[in-house]
This record gives sequence, C-alpha cells and structure tokens, in this order.
Amino acid sequence: MNPPMAASGGQIMKACCSLASQHWRRSPGARSSGFTLIEILVVMAIIAMLAVLVAPNIFNQQAGAMRDAATAEISTLSAALDMYRLDVGRYPNSLDGLVENDADRAAWNGPYLRGSEIPDDPWDNPYVYEPDDNGFALYSLGADGADGGEGNDADIGR
Repeated sequence: MNPPMAASGGQIMKACCSLASQHWRRSPGARSSGFTLIEILVVMAIIAMLAVLVAPNIFNQQAGAMRDAATAEISTLSAALDMYRLDVGRYPNSLDGLVENDADRAAWNGPYLRGSEIPDDPWDNPYVYEPDDNGFALYSLGADGADGGEGNDADIGR
C-alpha cells in the first residue's frame, strides 16, 4: 500500500477555487430567477422621474378644484342673499342673517341656507361680505387668506 501523498498548499487552494467557481457559474441553458441590483436601480430611477413629473400636476389639480369650490359656494351664497333681499327688501348686515333672523324682521322667511352655519371657504377662512346700498361684495381671500395675491393666493369672486 502506498502512503497518502501530501498535497501542497497551492494544490488545495486551486481545488477549492475550482469547486467555488463551478458552484456559482451557471450552465449555458440555466435561467436565473430574480433581478439584479442594476435592474432594480433602473426601475427605481424611472419611477422617481415619473413622480417628479406627475406630482406638480396633481397639486395644481387640487388647487384648481379648491378655487372652483369657492366659486360655487360664492354663487350659492349670492343666490341666498338675493332671496333674502326679495323677502326683506334689503340685504342682511352679515351673512348670519341667512341662517337666523338676527334683526327680528317680520318678513324674514329663512333660513336661506341648509344647515345652521355659514360655510367657510375651502381654505377654512370666512368669506368676506360687504353690503352697501346698491348690492354687496362677496369674495374669498384665496389660499393665503390675505387681500390680493396671484395664482393660488388670488382673491376669488372679486
């Protein structure tokens, strides 16, 4: 019987590396499952670019919808004010006159609005109502709640 041959360090290393490379190497017909890191990063970059392009449009739609809601509420309040004037003969001193007979007028035939409160504008600010001898001014101060402004901060109904 021959004694076992001692392997040198280089031969052992070569054998281990050969086994490891065979383990990780795919055969030509084999299919891999899953995605590579590069593929995932590319998809994430595309999604981020789309979000950057789409997000401003969504916020502009919301701002436009709030302006439209304020315009519709101003129209509803104006119609209620006109009904009040037909009944009483003049416009109320405040918008509260639409939901309660605040001046104890006998001709008051309200409430002229559904509910018991005057609605605020879409930005939770009260509507500005200024009656005068010839009519009234009714408007919203817009998103900033201050007089004047441009874009989303512009007054609505003036």
